[in-house]
Amino acid sequence: MNSLLRRKDLASPLSEVLSTIVLVIIMWFGGKIVLDGNLLSPEMFIGYILIFSQIIPPARSLTTSYYRIQKGAAAAKRINNFLNEQCEITNCKNPTTINKLNEKIEFIDVNFKYDSSLIIKNINFEIKKGEIISIIGESGSGKTTIADLCARFYDVSNGQINFDNHNIKDLNISSLRNIMGVVSQESILFNDTIFNNILLSKPSATIEEVENAAKIANAHEFIIKLENKYETNIGERGDKLSGGEKQRISIARAVLKNPDVLILDEATSSLDIESESSVQNALTNLMKNRTTLIIAHKLSTIRNSDKIVVINNGEIIEIGTPESLMKNKDSYYSKLIEIDAD
Repeated sequence: MNSLLRRKDLASPLSEVLSTIVLVIIMWFGGKIVLDGNLLSPEMFIGYILIFSQIIPPARSLTTSYYRIQKGAAAAKRINNFLNEQCEITNCKNPTTINKLNEKIEFIDVNFKYDSSLIIKNINFEIKKGEIISIIGESGSGKTTIADLCARFYDVSNGQINFDNHNIKDLNISSLRNIMGVVSQESILFNDTIFNNILLSKPSATIEEVENAAKIANAHEFIIKLENKYETNIGERGDKLSGGEKQRISIARAVLKNPDVLILDEATSSLDIESESSVQNALTNLMKNRTTLIIAHKLSTIRNSDKIVVINNGEIIEIGTPESLMKNKDSYYSKLIEIDAD
């Protein structure tokens, strides 16, 4: 591809040089014939030069177009290869379909390697149906990796993750992800209307269902103030909206899906204080009666947790209820509370 681009960069100046050389040769040779008085009159020579000058621009364009076609063909090949790429995570033979979470999610001696590095080490905890579990720790400690393993974006290297006593590897991947809703730090929005962006999680939803989801997500109020309301185009990646507004659209999408299991991956970390307050209220509404896994470093998102798991260098160093961790003044959670209070 780099070789093709270099040839494209050379195409235009090279065609200019060649056309100039050819023109000089023709003028020299034609001028010599005219001066010798043979075959060609001055009028015919001038006419010939004019005709030739009209041929040069299309010839240059043809050269440039050739390299553009080659570049387009190379890009199309790369896109085609990407679309045909086989996913490493696939269903087993005769996978089990899961329609809802009935009891709990268990992490049993879970380890995960990326290349040769062990990222997650001997993780053991469970999330009972309806519980809110928060995972906290420093950046790069492995918090998001745990959430990715829970949604089976990756497979564990050792150990296993169970959903209602079923190994996650034995579950149908589509059915597993159908019972999950994810709200991440970066809102995934498309260059389309607000309505269609919310509708992505449930294409069969009615207008009333979409509006109700937006109300629960505290998004309805700002949407109806827009000129075209729900039919407003939000631009590429939602660039026409503020950070808080984009996040509330993502939350509305999750509400519409009505998932059994909810994963919040630092959903408020990039927001200002005013936006965070609105989004936090929306998240509180979303978490009601749902099994929730929260990845966070802000206390505002974990205060209502049933259990807190503290991760450091891929290992659990503390686990317990907020109250029990607070009693230990040397715990990571206690120190986090003190820092927040200051």
